[in-house]
Amino acid sequence: MALGMNFTQTAALISSGSALSAAVALGAGTLVGIAMPAAWDAAALTFQVSSDGGGSWQEAQGAAAVLTYSAAAGQYIAIDPALWRGVNMVKIRSGTLGTPVNQTADRTLTLITRSLA
Repeated sequence: MALGMNFTQTAALISSGSALSAAVALGAGTLVGIAMPAAWDAAALTFQVSSDGGGSWQEAQGAAAVLTYSAAAGQYIAIDPALWRGVNMVKIRSGTLGTPVNQTADRTLTLITRSLA
């Protein structure tokens, strides 16, 4: 859904009993925020990313460590777009690669992207 000023919303579903969302295409947009659902089983967010349209996946990493965001129900997480340039698909994980947290119900996160061109 287009929001104006080059912003777009895209839903990312983590299904009940799972910790990883299906792949979400970001297209030409760069991730700038995540709106958390009203209910969330306590867990940080980590990510798998693809720069080739989903042909290969890597763990998202910042300057020195796996990219992790604290998350809680109903909050908005502001994202530094510089960390997401070149990423055209993403999977959102509840928890970490080593310690995933399965959600106890379907959880829909809203990804906010912006065309930065």
